[in-house]
Amino acid sequence: MTGELTFTRVHRGSPELLFACMTEPAHLTHFWGPAGTTTPVENIVVDLRPGGAFETTMVNDADGGTYTMRAVYVEVSPPDRLVWVEAGVEGGMRTTVTFTDLRDGRTEVVTHQSNVPAAYLSAEAQAGFATSLDRCAAYLARLTA
Repeated sequence: MTGELTFTRVHRGSPELLFACMTEPAHLTHFWGPAGTTTPVENIVVDLRPGGAFETTMVNDADGGTYTMRAVYVEVSPPDRLVWVEAGVEGGMRTTVTFTDLRDGRTEVVTHQSNVPAAYLSAEAQAGFATSLDRCAAYLARLTA
């Protein structure tokens, strides 16, 4: 059984900055992954084109365990839309991120996931994902202060 998830956040910054944060390893290393993990810049692969690879290997801060996310970009439309599919996840989980300029110095970022496996739909998994969004917000706040 698979489902769908949608997360919406509003950040200070332009769509161009937000798009860069989601597509450049030098930015991603600061927030990719849930609280309690780090993603070293050398563990991030971004081949920003349709058919290109998007891979990250997160490291658990407590025990050093690793978790690799492997995806392929389906759509790359800077600075408005980014879509990737994780073929190795049951059903081929699809993530679509849209960046909408609110015309007041802020950007709305909507992350929509479809074909989400049941394990990822649990409250615990969603809370972990939310901590990654919180880490992104904190990083952006430092960039735009």
